[in-house]
Amino acid sequence: MYRDGTWHLWASCHPLENPAETDQMVTDHATSPDGWNWTWHGTALAGRPGQWDARGVRISAVRFAAGAITAYYDGRATAAENYEERTGVAVGTEPTVLTPWGTAPLVQSPYASGGLRYLDVLELSGGGCRLYYEMARPDGAHELRTELL
Repeated sequence: MYRDGTWHLWASCHPLENPAETDQMVTDHATSPDGWNWTWHGTALAGRPGQWDARGVRISAVRFAAGAITAYYDGRATAAENYEERTGVAVGTEPTVLTPWGTAPLVQSPYASGGLRYLDVLELSGGGCRLYYEMARPDGAHELRTELL
């Protein structure tokens, strides 16, 4: 994301201390003046032990508004939920420190495993926005969905 003369990157990173646990993920933040040379600032969002997002978090969309940052992220509690993440929301005032909001996913599919991930928000020039996301179908397969808000 390009904002106020700076590129921002929220990258899904997998801690590799234990090779059997590499499905775990956190989201780190980096900035760049040119999109080529990056400065890493550390972990901006991590899973919460004992919560629905304990095993991994991956930021998929970020919105800045009135001094606040809202990030939408994919989360899962267990390794078995890999590929079936649900969408949560995290908030903050700095892009390097985001805090999950609530104790449950913001949205999930009503079908199969509940997977609803990769949410992205496209601001429209005439106002409003369009959402894009991947969602589990009743048969367990996934499909791309879009909504106009």
